[in-house]
Amino acid sequence: MSDFLFDGFDEVSAKQWKQKIQYDLKGADYNETLVWQSPEGLNVKPFYHQDDFKEDFQPIPGQPQSWAIAQQVFIDDEKIANNIALDALERGAEAIIFTAAEDFDPRIVFKDFPFETATIYFNLTFLSEAFYTKLIKFFSHLPANSVGKNATVFYNIDIIGNLTRTGNWFHNLKKDHEILENIFQKYASENLLSIDATLYQNAGANTVQQLAYALAHANEYLNHEFVTSSAVERSSLTFNLAIGSNYFFEIAKIRALRKLYATLAKEYNLKETCHIIATPSKRDKTLYDFNVNLLRSTTECMSAVLGGADTVCNLSYDALYHKSNEFGERISRNQLLILKYESYFDAVSNPSDGTYYIENVTDELAEKALQLFKEIEKGGGFLKQLKEGIIQKKIKESAEKEQQLFDSGKLKLLGTNYHPNKKDRMKDDLELFPFVKNNPVKTIIAPIVEKRLAEKVEQERISNE
Repeated sequence: MSDFLFDGFDEVSAKQWKQKIQYDLKGADYNETLVWQSPEGLNVKPFYHQDDFKEDFQPIPGQPQSWAIAQQVFIDDEKIANNIALDALERGAEAIIFTAAEDFDPRIVFKDFPFETATIYFNLTFLSEAFYTKLIKFFSHLPANSVGKNATVFYNIDIIGNLTRTGNWFHNLKKDHEILENIFQKYASENLLSIDATLYQNAGANTVQQLAYALAHANEYLNHEFVTSSAVERSSLTFNLAIGSNYFFEIAKIRALRKLYATLAKEYNLKETCHIIATPSKRDKTLYDFNVNLLRSTTECMSAVLGGADTVCNLSYDALYHKSNEFGERISRNQLLILKYESYFDAVSNPSDGTYYIENVTDELAEKALQLFKEIEKGGGFLKQLKEGIIQKKIKESAEKEQQLFDSGKLKLLGTNYHPNKKDRMKDDLELFPFVKNNPVKTIIAPIVEKRLAEKVEQERISNE
């Protein structure tokens, strides 16, 4: 086939396209009929054209050549955690995210672990300098394999993330920062820091807010001299993102975050690339007609891959109401395996590059998020606005707007407020409490609380079963 197949056709300008669309509308207003506004204030057009761009597209900093399939493993019994992790890796996982609420013995957890091929992430809900030192020393003393490769480990320490989620520091402000500084002074070349931005999405923040808060959250760490003056340039700052259902916007969100972080890191003369872990949002997941969660999480994982996440960890379809179980984990892992090996989502790197719509949304989200970030910094920074309740208030306002759309039926969740199955019963299947818990605990700030859109409807249905 000739390389000049389209030479016989005249180019059509954006103006000509719009004129043709206007003609076909038969008098209807173009802007009112076809241009819609997103919750973030973006005016989304029915088509995008190369005429919309004055400059060539710039590559997104740090986009990976491939992505890893991750599975989460909770460490309660160390031997069981070891068995689950090894089984997951045997069945296709390429990374393990270990969560724990207390110290554990790494020699048991990592017995026979394939360090040279599987990436390790930690998500510890406690802060202990002695334990992090123990972990880092354990991995640093592992023998390298034949090609000199040792374990790849991300420790994901996020003291501010704990503050936003619980309303308290792990210990107190001074001690938390002292522990973090001590760890940095000894092990600055390790991948120590992370930004947990999943909370902002799961609590109802819009896309611009998520990006701006993630950036301001990161900036609080970069403002510390022990971070920026250390060997952190050789390590990666990690962002944990929750991916929602707005397919193209979520692709653009990840790309916009990479651009924003590169801009911020450049100001500190730091490495301009970051590491991104993505997982489906909890906000749109439901108890009733729970199998639809499979469809939701699949498209959200697709957005994560196309947006350029380094690692994708799926959410089990029954994660809201069932304890961790082999079937749910296998299904969630297989969703990613199908995307990667049967749907060819790993065949091309950076597939979103050059697509007019996504490039436009990426730029607009980045610009609006940068503007909001500057407002936060002008107002004293992320921590100050958290203490004053400003961040919490803005997220709550955004969440309430989205909740109103759901309550009115404009925002639909299949099987819940759209085509619900009245015969569905869930009351006897709840192993976990799936709603917001109101724990009367004294906090130094108001915590940011995750809340699903369907909670009120589901509580009413369960009470009537």
